[in-house]
Amino acid sequence: MSSSRAFWVRFCGIGAAAAGLSLLWLQAQQAPKQPIAVQKVTDNLWVLMTNSSGNVAVYPTSEGVLLVDDKFDQDGPEILAKVKAISDKPIKYILNTHQHGDHTGGNAFMMTNTPAEILIHKNARANMVAGKQPGLPQITYADEAQVFLGGKEVSAHHYGRGHTNGDAVILFPGERVLHTGDLFVNGSAPFIDYSAKGSIVEWDKTLDRVLALDFDIVIPGHGPVAKKADLVKWRASIAELRSRAKTACAGGAADAVKRLDLSGLNMDNSLGFLNRSMAGMCAELAE
Repeated sequence: MSSSRAFWVRFCGIGAAAAGLSLLWLQAQQAPKQPIAVQKVTDNLWVLMTNSSGNVAVYPTSEGVLLVDDKFDQDGPEILAKVKAISDKPIKYILNTHQHGDHTGGNAFMMTNTPAEILIHKNARANMVAGKQPGLPQITYADEAQVFLGGKEVSAHHYGRGHTNGDAVILFPGERVLHTGDLFVNGSAPFIDYSAKGSIVEWDKTLDRVLALDFDIVIPGHGPVAKKADLVKWRASIAELRSRAKTACAGGAADAVKRLDLSGLNMDNSLGFLNRSMAGMCAELAE
C-alpha cells in the first residue's frame, strides 16, 4: 500500500473510531443509570461494577481510600455512597487507567466533592486535553508511580501501547491483585483506539510485560473479576486476533469485520468495538 493511501485509511479509521466511541459514551450517559454492584475481591479490596462503565477498585486504608477509575460523572454520588459503606475515611487518591470517559468521567465530581488527588499516565492526560475532557488529573508519570497510604502501597505501570498509548495497570502488591484497565476486557472483543494511538501490533507485547508482575487476581476494565491464567489466555487471543485480522483485511478494509472469525477466542463483538477498530487495524497491519 502506498504511504498516502495508508495515511487516508488510517485517518478514516481514526475518525470512525473517535466518533463511534464518543457516541458510545454519550449513549451511556443518557441511558437509564444502572445500579452499582459491590464485590469483595480480597479481605481489603473491593470492586464497584456496572455493565455500562469501567470497573472501580476501592482500597481503604487507615489514612484514607484509594480508587482506581471513577466511571461516569453521573455515577459520582453513588460511588461516594458505596465507598462510605466500606470505609469512613475520605478518598485521598484516584488512579486513572487511561483517558476514556467511562473511566475518568467521575474525575470532576470527585475533585469537587473529595480531597482526592488524581494520577494518570502523561499520554492519557494529553489525550484528555486533546479531547477537551473535564476532570484533568493533577499528577502524571512516565513509566511508573507509587502511592503509599496508611502503610499500604499501590503502584501504576505503563508498559506500552495497546488499547491506547496511555494505558496503565495498577498493582496492589499486598493483595496480589492487578487492575488492568481496558488492556483486558473480560468477555468482549477489544477496542483499539487509534485516535489515541492504540495498537493491535503492540498489544500482546505490552501484556507480556504486564504478566511479569506478581499477582494472582485480575480486575479487568470491564467484565467479571478473573485470574492471572485468564489474562494469559487473553494475551494469546489478542495475538490470534491480530493474525486473523490481517487475513480479513487482505480482502479490503471496508467489510473486513464481516470476514473476521472470532471462534475459539473467548470474545464477541456484541458491543461493536471491532466495527470501530477495524479500519485502523487494517491500516496498521498494512504498514
